[in-house]
Amino acid sequence: MNNTIFTNIGRFILLILVQVLILNHVNFLGYINPYAYILFILLFPFNANQSLFLICSFLLGLCVDMFGDSGGVHAAASVLTAFARPLILQFTFGLSYEFQTIKLNKVTMGERLVYIILMTVIHHVVLFLFETWSFSLWNITLKKSIFSSIFTVLLCLIIMALFRRKSK
Repeated sequence: MNNTIFTNIGRFILLILVQVLILNHVNFLGYINPYAYILFILLFPFNANQSLFLICSFLLGLCVDMFGDSGGVHAAASVLTAFARPLILQFTFGLSYEFQTIKLNKVTMGERLVYIILMTVIHHVVLFLFETWSFSLWNITLKKSIFSSIFTVLLCLIIMALFRRKSK
């Protein structure tokens, strides 16, 4: 249990540092931004206390907002993504989620990819809707959401592959 706590604290701090020191300064073509900090939300233990998870997600987004001076959009997107996670887990993993037997490194690549894509798209759509705060700019919001989601999913998959635990 203590190992899980320290792993999540380390992941929280490391992802915030990577996001604010490196990734917040990446901006391809003016609308493609990677947001690797959502890995914390994706990888948080599935059987953990939901209230603690929502609070941690809020703090994660708030830290990114404070360093990026973005006015709370990351906190809102992180909380809404965390709130939607049980539904996405139920949709993606079905009975495995019901019986709390999911291990993300043990599921098929297709299930893992669906889970990561759905969570990332939810996060990015909410983030960019709150950022533009206008439905009249839907084309910009859609373009930013799609391209940033693709880049973020690829980045998350690369990071997960690099830091995957070896099976015994």
